[in-house]
Amino acid sequence: MKKLVLASGNPGKLREFGQLLAPFDFEVLPQSAFDVPEAEEPHITFVENAIAKARHAARLTGLPALADDSGLCVPALGGAPGVFSARYGGEPKSDARNNEKLLADLAGVADRRAHYVAVLVLMRHADDPQPVVTEGEWHGEIIDTPRGGGGFGYDPYFLVPGTGFTAAELPHEEKNRFSHRGKALAQLIERLRLGM
Repeated sequence: MKKLVLASGNPGKLREFGQLLAPFDFEVLPQSAFDVPEAEEPHITFVENAIAKARHAARLTGLPALADDSGLCVPALGGAPGVFSARYGGEPKSDARNNEKLLADLAGVADRRAHYVAVLVLMRHADDPQPVVTEGEWHGEIIDTPRGGGGFGYDPYFLVPGTGFTAAELPHEEKNRFSHRGKALAQLIERLRLGM
């Protein structure tokens, strides 16, 4: 199997990427396996942060690196939490605090539309002049009462239109097929099939 370092310490992301890339002969390893610290994410766009994370992991491991920067965008909140999704409720990172802040910010707001965004960046090496960049979106709406034990982050509050389920209630296979990350990964896999 080809080794690929995931520029993340998030166990949920590692599990999702590992499942989705296993059929393509990739062994996805967390950057923590190489003692790579988390990269700085100073940028205000998903793509810039994903590039910074992939370059950081590739440089410190000498391996191809895959990074994603993803988050939840709520139009009624001007696109927030956006790139700050993981730390929306402050430090240290906490899904519970992030969700509390999101619901507080949406109190009394009728427009509950929201979408997840995922930008994936695959760098063959740290100085790759043409990294593979893909992007996916998953549209839904925010509900006030959490449902489901799967997923992570905002998933229990993210109602998927036409299903009656939140992202946290969907089976893994279904979520992987329809999610923002699944869509971005499908594009990445297509690029891999074409030889990048």
